[in-house]
Amino acid sequence: MPEYAVPERIVPSSAPRVGETQADYRERMTLLQAEALERRQKELGEQRSPLNSPADRIRIWERLHQLSLPRSPSHRLISVIAANTGLSLEEVRVEQRARATAKATAPAG
Repeated sequence: MPEYAVPERIVPSSAPRVGETQADYRERMTLLQAEALERRQKELGEQRSPLNSPADRIRIWERLHQLSLPRSPSHRLISVIAANTGLSLEEVRVEQRARATAKATAPAG
């Protein structure tokens, strides 16, 4: 039997449920929005947390913004990533070099 990946987050339906009153629907939507905001705030906090390594903070930034770390050390996003993650420009560039090295030494396949 094949294994299926479970989504990281299960997004509840925003459509009204059968038999749900408008007041209940509004209350449920308010709760869902509050939960989404709380998740976002937690992720933003983790993105800057000194408890996370620079590589982890950058991965969190990439996930939140759905962008990859640029390869060019002079790309204008490098300063944005540094500011958003609480890292120095050099720490971001170290991660760039580490990724480039890892990619260069990875077996082709």
